[in-house]
Parts: sequence; C-alpha cells; structure tokens
Amino acid sequence: MSVTAAQGFEAAGVTAGLKSSGGKDLAVVVNRGPHKTGAAVFTSNRAKANPIIWSQQVIADGVVEAVVLNSGGANCFTGSFGFQTTHQTAEKAAELLGVSAGDILVCSTGLIGTGDEVFRGKVLAGTTEAIAALSADGGDDASLAIMTTDTKPKRSVVSRDGWTIGGMAKGAGMLAPGLATMLVVITTDARLEPAEADAALRRATARTFDRLDSDGCMSTNDQVTLLASGAAELRPDLDEFATALTEVCQDLAEQLQADAEGASHAIAIRVVNAASEADAVTVGRSVARNNLFKAAIFGNDPNWGRVLAAIGTTDAAFDPYDVDVWFNGVRVCTQGGPDRPREEVDLTPRATSILIDLRTGDAEATILTNDLTHDYVHENSAYSS
Repeated sequence: MSVTAAQGFEAAGVTAGLKSSGGKDLAVVVNRGPHKTGAAVFTSNRAKANPIIWSQQVIADGVVEAVVLNSGGANCFTGSFGFQTTHQTAEKAAELLGVSAGDILVCSTGLIGTGDEVFRGKVLAGTTEAIAALSADGGDDASLAIMTTDTKPKRSVVSRDGWTIGGMAKGAGMLAPGLATMLVVITTDARLEPAEADAALRRATARTFDRLDSDGCMSTNDQVTLLASGAAELRPDLDEFATALTEVCQDLAEQLQADAEGASHAIAIRVVNAASEADAVTVGRSVARNNLFKAAIFGNDPNWGRVLAAIGTTDAAFDPYDVDVWFNGVRVCTQGGPDRPREEVDLTPRATSILIDLRTGDAEATILTNDLTHDYVHENSAYSS
C-alpha cells in the first residue's frame, strides 16, 4: 500500500496517455488530515523543471494538501507554457479537492524539453480521473504511475507503536545526489509540526538518497516529499521518528540502486577510519563516479589501483601509501601496495562490497552505486534525454 499505509491518506494512479507504453502515468496522493503538514527537499541542480519551481513556492509555509505526479514528460525547459501547465495542474486538483492551489505540490518525470497543448490536456484530464479514483487502497497504483525506465515499483512501509510511515519512489537512471534524487513521496500518520518534518526529512535524505550515486548525473526534477496527517493522534519521539524515516528512505534507496539502468552489480562502497564523515563521503563518491572503476567491476576485475587513483583526486585527509582496500571481503591492497592475489576475489555475485580503510580517524560512510555496462550505454543512447 506504500503511501496509503499510514492513516489519513488516499491515492490513485491512472492512465492519462502520456506514456507510449500505455501504462499508468499520473498519480495523486491526498492528505485527508486532520493535519496537513508537508516538507520537501529538491534537486540542487540550477537547471530546475517547472514543477520544482512551483513546488518550492508551495512548500514554504509547510502546508500541503496533495501531490500530483506525472511520468511521460518532465515539463522542463518548456518555457512559460510549461510553468502555466504546472499552475493549471495545481488549480485543477485544488478545484476538485476544494482546497487552495497554493497547497498542491506538482512533480513530473520523463523527457526534458517536450510539452504542448496535447500534453497539458492529458495531464489535466488525468488529474481529474485520478482524483475521482482516490482510495485508501490506491498506493500501489500510484507507485506504478510514477515509473519511467524503472522495471518495478519501489515501496516501503515501517510501523512503530501507534504510527506508520509509508513511501513510494521512482528512479533507475540519472541518479546523483543533490539534496534529493528521483521522485519520492513519503507519508506518515504521526503528528508533526512543519519544522519537525523538515528537520527529520533532511536528516534522513542526507544519509540515504544523498548517498546513492548511480551514474553521477543529477536530474532537473528530483523531489522527496514528506506528508504528515496526524491521523494516528500521536506525537512521536522526534529521534525515533527520524530513525524510522531513515529506515524507509534507506530501503527505497537500495531498491533504486537494485533497479539501476542496465546494472549487473550493486556496489556498496564503505569508507572507514576517515578523519571526518565528510571525508568518507568524498572518498566514497570519488570511487562511485569513476568510470574506470565501474567498468572494471562490470568485467569482474578487482582492480584496486583504480580505487586508489580515484581517491587520490580528493582533498580528504589520508596517506595514499597507508590505505587498505577490500573487494568482497578479500584485502587486495594494504598500505598502498599489493596484498592477497586478485584471483581470490569473486566478483560474479550482483552484490558487491568495497571497503576502504583510510587509517586517519574514526568516521565512516557508505556510498551506493552500480557498474557501467553495455546495457546502460545502449539504454541511454536509444532513449532521448
């Protein structure tokens, strides 16, 4: 049920005709209250889609009635016409729900630079149809409607004593951090004030979605939204809530990693004994974005030299000649030199672990990524983006 697992929410996913596949492509998630708290984080890409520009204005007061999401078109770099399309989408939803358009978030995903009267008409008609179909059981349909190159929907639910968090996500490519990646909607029936929801969401995304770096490409449409209905009539311990929210976000991030376009390996790069957590993130990300390393993993080659070369480009504190590296539990490099034979490493499993010991402190971080494959190149050369 994902986003409708928590009390106080309804959702729907319908076919508006935006996808050439004919699949579901427009979703609506509505908060029925009694509270209408909302928080969101957005892409830090300076090139932002019209729905992001609109939603950044909407979220300012911390009140959100509903989210309208479409796949099959990013509505990005479509000029004033595109922004008017977003505005009209919010107005249509608001009219049908009897609320203010200034409390409706809008999200879009798909091809950049396309949008016309036909697209607008389908989005508005789909919004009408989805609101008519709203249901407390509509979360699964909504998660299907936001998919683009995804091969499967991403859903997660966590319950604590008296309250629940549920979420859905989409994303398979163009995944790189910048406050948030992909499109995500998370709901809870716990009671939160806007500032509390915002703090918990930023804490959770910083350690989860912001550490998923699939292909180093940051989207123009990324948004993660948290809605709180208060329908459980409970105010949670804020640390406990943030921990549970992080659990949901981590689960969704791992599902996104597992469905990355064309990937044959899901790689967890754990950096330990760093001087600071920031250093650990920097080092892990430098490896995750290194195409030579990613190509080596695709070829089942434990090429630790590419790891050292990648981390040497960072400003993190470490001695290149005092670093240890493990591939799937085998230490192939110690103190910047060879250790166990590469032949001892089995890189045929999809799950791949890289451990980097910087020997400079006690901080650590893990970055999630995947390998660079022929299928990834083919999919992104055949798909206009």
